[in-house]
Amino acid sequence: MQGILKKNGADRTVRLNKYISDAGYCSRREADRLIEAGRVSVNGQIATMGQKLLSGQRVSIDGQPLAQEKELVLLAVNKPAGIVCTTDKRWGETTIYDLLNYPKRIFSIGRLDKESEGLLLMTNYGDISNEILRAGNYHEKEYLVTVNREVTPAFLKKMSQGIFLEELNVTTRPCKVFLAGKNRFRIILTQGLNRQIRRMCESCGYKVTKLVRVRVMNIELGSLKPGEYRPVNRKEYACLMEMLHNPKKPGKKSDVVKKAMLGNESDIVKREVPGKKSDVAKRKMSEISKEEKRSAGEKQRQRERKR
Repeated sequence: MQGILKKNGADRTVRLNKYISDAGYCSRREADRLIEAGRVSVNGQIATMGQKLLSGQRVSIDGQPLAQEKELVLLAVNKPAGIVCTTDKRWGETTIYDLLNYPKRIFSIGRLDKESEGLLLMTNYGDISNEILRAGNYHEKEYLVTVNREVTPAFLKKMSQGIFLEELNVTTRPCKVFLAGKNRFRIILTQGLNRQIRRMCESCGYKVTKLVRVRVMNIELGSLKPGEYRPVNRKEYACLMEMLHNPKKPGKKSDVVKKAMLGNESDIVKREVPGKKSDVAKRKMSEISKEEKRSAGEKQRQRERKR
């Protein structure tokens, strides 16, 4: 099946990088790299950056016709340390694609650097990737970080307030940081700067010794072992779509996110305030009390008959 822009109107056009991404070949950013490298052609001609496709035009990558993927794939992967997320094999390193050997063409939504590990979402659908990665949506990503010395309250406060990174000429957004052990902390970011957590720690005089991403929005790493993957389930996907279509202000969780973090609707247990009984419990206690009174009355009548 060739990559042909279907005719839904004579004037319909779409950006080439979006078309490649929607076909499930790679992300828009990676598509731009392919175009820039001269590996993409349209109707047999080398494509140019920013080019738009017209109805009926054919797209090829490395001389092979681009096939449109019909089945949506969205995976939660536990990336081990030492694995890279790029498709570039020039350096001879093991990539996440080599590790998974997935039967369909998929690409990572964002990246984790080589030394980092944990949750990596992978898909064949470009629009999901673009929405998750869009910094303006303030989507949360949570990490468990181990450093080379004791974590102090001053360090946590400084990290949470935002840090100026001289090498990137940017100040990080304020974020949530929590103590997780003597040398460990949890951090929730709403942006994805290059090696952001490592750079932030270095600015505070710390060195990261282990970095694990444990959550992306509502999708959690859970019990996945390094190198394992699982499909994102329907409830997770529905919640993810709700969050992407209705982004909330920074620091606020939508009702659907709160529900997802609690678990399935059937698994939610109402938690009672200590010292207070629920209405159900009150009704049961009332029924028991009435039954005890009836039983006591019956015993009293039996004693009177014996007399």
